Amino acid sequence: AVVSTQSGHYGRGHKGSTRPVNPEAEKIMNRYRTPGQVAPSCEDVQWRTYLRSVNEAALCLQEEIIANPVDGNIGLIFGIGHCPQRGGPFQFLDSYGAQNFVDKMRDYEQKLGFRFEPAQIAIDYANSGKKFMSA
Repeated sequence: AVVSTQSGHYGRGHKGSTRPVNPEAEKIMNRYRTPGQVAPSCEDVQWRTYLRSVNEAALCLQEEIIANPVDGNIGLIFGIGHCPQRGGPFQFLDSYGAQNFVDKMRDYEQKLGFRFEPAQIAIDYANSGKKFMSA
């Protein structure tokens, strides 16, 4: 059986708009902090999360896990709740621009490592100017 200690990152039972950080959690987090490290902005976290999901979709197309971009758009929208207002990852790639996507991924790759290496298919589309959703 799982036993809850009722202790997490924030202290419990505190009323108000700010909750104190659990001192035990703070000790653990301090072991992994890099001196001078600054927390990413909310916008940066959103970009990093979103771009990785789009890149995974591109990798699925590249590795023929999905047959075409339409299947990828539908699969991510209905399968994992990808933002339907963006039209799916391949619609996003076309509207944002494959070159812009590759450039942003390369920037994160330099800062954060290999997890942000853009899919080769995205690089190829960026170099050719081709659209994923073209007829």
